[in-house]
Amino acid sequence: MENAALYLALIGLLSLMCQWAAWRVHLPAILPLLIVGLIAGPVTGWLDPDAILGELLFPLVSLSVAVILFEGSLTLNYEDLRGHGRTVIRLITWGVIITGLIGTLAAWWLLDMPLEIAAVLGGLLVVTGPTVVIPLLQTLRAKANLSQILRWEGILVDPVGALLAVLIYEFVAIGQENGAASHTVLLFGQTVGLGFSLGALGGWLWGLILRHHWLPQRLHNFGTLMIMLTLFAGSNALFEESGLLTVTVMGIWLANMRGIPVRPIIEFKETLTVLLVSGLFILLAARISTEQLMTLNWPAWVFLGVLMFVARPITVWVCTIGTELHWREKALLAWLSPRGIVAAAVASLFAIKLEKAGVEGAEMLVPITFLVIIGTVVIQSLFSKPIVRALKVNEPEPTGFLIIGANPVARAIASELMTMGWTVRLTDTSWDAVQEARMAGLPVYYGNPLSEHATQHLELTGIGRLLPLSPYRELNNLAALHFEHMLGHGNVFRLAEESSKHAKRQQDRALGHLPRLFDNDATFAKLASLVANGAELRVAKMTENFGLEEYRRIHDARLMPLFCIGANGRLRVAHTDSPLAPKSGERVISLIYPDSPEMQPNEREERAREEQRVTPTRNDSGNPGRLPS
Repeated sequence: MENAALYLALIGLLSLMCQWAAWRVHLPAILPLLIVGLIAGPVTGWLDPDAILGELLFPLVSLSVAVILFEGSLTLNYEDLRGHGRTVIRLITWGVIITGLIGTLAAWWLLDMPLEIAAVLGGLLVVTGPTVVIPLLQTLRAKANLSQILRWEGILVDPVGALLAVLIYEFVAIGQENGAASHTVLLFGQTVGLGFSLGALGGWLWGLILRHHWLPQRLHNFGTLMIMLTLFAGSNALFEESGLLTVTVMGIWLANMRGIPVRPIIEFKETLTVLLVSGLFILLAARISTEQLMTLNWPAWVFLGVLMFVARPITVWVCTIGTELHWREKALLAWLSPRGIVAAAVASLFAIKLEKAGVEGAEMLVPITFLVIIGTVVIQSLFSKPIVRALKVNEPEPTGFLIIGANPVARAIASELMTMGWTVRLTDTSWDAVQEARMAGLPVYYGNPLSEHATQHLELTGIGRLLPLSPYRELNNLAALHFEHMLGHGNVFRLAEESSKHAKRQQDRALGHLPRLFDNDATFAKLASLVANGAELRVAKMTENFGLEEYRRIHDARLMPLFCIGANGRLRVAHTDSPLAPKSGERVISLIYPDSPEMQPNEREERAREEQRVTPTRNDSGNPGRLPS
């Protein structure tokens, strides 16, 4: 096709617009991507992927799916699998089997598919995926335990479900080429054996290279991608269709090998995956023909209903037997199961391969899969909020704090807030700072809070406000912009700058609508210097005869008010748009500066006595150790 470069550029532009739209409305990006693809392809006829890419379409889809499955398998850590309860483990084992069986039987009976193709479809549709589950959870504010279950099921079921789908597909593909059952079973065993052995061997050898730094750090990401793609292509050359299994096993092996710096690789793969998935799904949706869309009649919609209202409830009921979950909580788990990117990508790849092999019914894989994706995402996005409220399984208004940074300043503030009863979570890219926070008993996320990995793994249940306390100006500013859309205006702040006037003007242009945290002089350098020199966080109770000005006087104005706790237990953050004006009965958390060297001993003693008079104890009835947040 002429102007193929222009078409590819426009697809990239459409992909960016879809990602932005999904971010604005808190919906999975896969939904606008598929809708745009359908409009560009079968509806208007503007986009013809086969004409644009020709023979390159199949290799592009194949390699893209390999990257997606490899990136997903890198997150399948055994520690995560063991650490999130019986329910999650049951859902990604027995739940996958139950959903796959019901989906297979429903496709065979309702859609009149050959049993082999029905089994492939049933295996494909067991996955949910974090890219569709997490955006829904962020808007629902369901109970923390339910959010954790759904979140970890979405993360872990992707590689598990993809592995199941690959195994079923390989059995079907080999069986179509070889009529003898015994020969088919033998070839299937050889293919699976090659996939597991080559994937494990490749993962182990490449892990040794990464562990011993036999390759420069700057080549780790690039080298991992090239080795993975080489193993994928080589495995397929040895035994057809074994490549996807090989890269999945390789990713799982690397994720669980000690001493391997997997986090930078995951972040690199996330960027690549967004690029590939965004363009790929527009192409794949555009490739659906009008005839295929016309086949989506009432049996297809009944099939969708069986997956949502029969398979999922049965799966949840079986997997939660013997747990402490209330029936209301089980009902929400049974409702939420949107399908995502892995299902669509693998379905498209399998359909292309099976259609080329002349397998009957393969042409139905993609339209049915896309119907299930769009149906589950749209229906569950529209009705989940009222269902959560009706079941009364929602959390109260989130009032906790996400703190950017795990340095001494961030740890001091987080410790005081946590002691007073508020939810806190710190995030930092410094391993030493993260270790210090963990030793202090503070919940912390290690990694870039703006990454796709953080979107999936950074736990934000109960978090309603952001404190940017990192020494890195750009990270603070980008985090404020990133989380403002999620947390809302008035709950996100910026840190004062001490840089040049030009840098301050730049910050004002980008973040001028956000108030400065604490006060106009509270730069990170100032806060860090105060804490390093012995400044402490203290709580003082205001009375009719003792207000904030009196408190400033006894400390010779050497304090910075940070927070105010109202009589109703609510906490207000000091910022430039609303300086603290505490009333009688309210408590103020302040940063008390270290004593001036010129202060006399008798002055110190007098101030200590006055401080004792206004500082409430942790155990009195006016200031319980844990306040409702």
